[in-house]
Amino acid sequence: MRKFYQAIDEHEGGTSDIHVIDSHVHFWKYDKVRDAWITNDMKVLQQDYVPATLASTLKRNGVDGVVAVQADQSETETRFLTELAKTNSWIKGVVGWVDLRAGDVQEKLQHFSQYPVIKGWRHIVQGEPDDFLLREDFQRGIAALQPYGYTYDILIYHHQLQAAIDMVAKFPEQKFVIDHCAKPDIKHKKIDDWKTAINAIAQHNNVYCKLSGLFTEATWKTWSAADFYPYLDIVFKAFGTDRLMFGSDWPVMLLSGMYVQWKSLLEKYMENFQTEERENVFGLNAERFYNL
Repeated sequence: MRKFYQAIDEHEGGTSDIHVIDSHVHFWKYDKVRDAWITNDMKVLQQDYVPATLASTLKRNGVDGVVAVQADQSETETRFLTELAKTNSWIKGVVGWVDLRAGDVQEKLQHFSQYPVIKGWRHIVQGEPDDFLLREDFQRGIAALQPYGYTYDILIYHHQLQAAIDMVAKFPEQKFVIDHCAKPDIKHKKIDDWKTAINAIAQHNNVYCKLSGLFTEATWKTWSAADFYPYLDIVFKAFGTDRLMFGSDWPVMLLSGMYVQWKSLLEKYMENFQTEERENVFGLNAERFYNL
């Protein structure tokens, strides 16, 4: 990785000629109890990460706007993100949390529809049983999203992809996006089962995929750029450049690397793509999907 550090050290954004949207960032004011998922091997995350912490990084990397995604499963978190967006115009959209299993989910969505910056919703399904996406109460909540034009972010591990495939098939008009390419096991170079499932879910044209979160699925800080290329090859072939979107997963990605490294790695991967394709992946797809 050291050579890669050196190669990008002077990099100031190889996408300076196009409009760039980071489709996946988080903000929080660190709370030891609430944020218990941040364990002691994640010391770098045990602090506040607010818009002011990120602003200079975005400027250096030529990023024009972001989508702020929930990290805590509470309506308080959703309101926190909408308040941040009021005072930071570069937060173009919010993916919040609401209990989609609630009996009054319709009323909840109606309430939050007064905040146009909220573009969609997410549940941390990676921490749930593998059949969670197929449960009747959860699917009732998914069915309530489309009338409001809301999107849904699918956060799962690779072994939960089959349930996701079955779910998206039931909602062909609902816009879905898979976070972090469904977290393939890059650390152990496992790819075959994940590839089969990714190809299957990509057959559904209402499903997009975020090029985010892969740093932390590899061996932290000792990865090489080549570790990610086989996985990128698969999602690019499966989804094409019309349904992929750049995302950083900042600040979680700091566990394994720097913002400039991930953005530069994707720029290098796409250096021989058409300008229109790069524009789609680095910004336009996120704008279209989230209606930014």
